[in-house]
Amino acid sequence: MTPEFTNARWFKSSASSVTGCVEVAHLPNGLVALRDSKDVSKAPHVFNRREWTAFLAGVRNGEFDLPVR
Repeated sequence: MTPEFTNARWFKSSASSVTGCVEVAHLPNGLVALRDSKDVSKAPHVFNRREWTAFLAGVRNGEFDLPVR
């Protein structure tokens, strides 16, 4: 089943920059969509609730931070 994004309400972080950021939309059935605000024509990545929780935990733990040079 492909999620429908037509009526999705997209939210951008208050910490996002002027040049763009990611946007999140909460979808029916507990799904969460994530997209690049600079190119909304690309398909969003869709997480189920368990995947979203794991993704947020990874963000909070710094798993996606760029390496320090």
